[in-house]
Amino acid sequence: MKVVVFAYHNMGIVGLKALMREGFEITAVFSHRDDPDENRWFASVVDWAKQNRIAVFCPDNVNLPQWVSMIGRMSPDAIFSFYYRNLICDEILNIPPCGAYNLHGSLLPAYRGRCPVNWVLIHGERKTGVTLHHMIARADAGDIVGRREVAIDFEDTAHKLFQKLCAAADELLAEVLPLIRSGKAPRIKQDIQSGSYFGGRRPEDGKIEWSWPSLRIYNLIRAVTEPYPGAFSYLPDGEKLTIWWAVPERQKHPVQPSGAVYTDGHHVYVSTADGRLRLEDVQTAKGRLRGEKILKYFQSKKGLVLQ
Repeated sequence: MKVVVFAYHNMGIVGLKALMREGFEITAVFSHRDDPDENRWFASVVDWAKQNRIAVFCPDNVNLPQWVSMIGRMSPDAIFSFYYRNLICDEILNIPPCGAYNLHGSLLPAYRGRCPVNWVLIHGERKTGVTLHHMIARADAGDIVGRREVAIDFEDTAHKLFQKLCAAADELLAEVLPLIRSGKAPRIKQDIQSGSYFGGRRPEDGKIEWSWPSLRIYNLIRAVTEPYPGAFSYLPDGEKLTIWWAVPERQKHPVQPSGAVYTDGHHVYVSTADGRLRLEDVQTAKGRLRGEKILKYFQSKKGLVLQ
């Protein structure tokens, strides 16, 4: 079966490897140029395609007529999208006789849209997963071919969870790709009304409100910690304080206003609506602070309240 693949990120490579393993003929790969302003912690689909001697293209807009015509001339039996970041037009989706499929990083219909890995952590979900579905004009709304569930542990960051999802995607594709090739893949209609949709996130969305409960703040921190831009607050003088890791605690402690920073001689804490967070890894304009460096930095700043 001949396929054209739209792919990016580590998940894109998982999908490409699965197609190759299952005997699909990858005619061409469409990907994205790397953004110089983005922390590219993931592998390059372009490099993978070149190493495997597969034609690869990175158009700014794949929906322009010249690209639609090119894909049409390739006559793919099916199209796959693995973490490709742009919507693909109907003219392209309607080309392959065996369908167009997208791999999404959630258990659809929940968390349709952008950044599902970050959003499930922000909302404190206990499980998520990956879904392969038919692509239609509406984002992540087509009939489901298969899903694979993943448990979310309390200590999971977005990076750790993404690695779990990559493993789950590989298992899912091993199960459903042979069914697609044989024409026996299921089609399960989504109940969109019972699901949810979320948009993209920006670095400024990582601002912490200390009036929130401890668990809500912790969920934000682990959702956007490295390799993402990080959750942050501000010192009274306006200096940015990025919090790469902190542990929520709900036990009794001296009453403090939300955002107040204090120490017990061993650790540094910040008060929240219902408890406190123990700071373990932060960054100021002077650099990264962990362990004794955090304690030393904040011991000299009595009465400090984060903004």
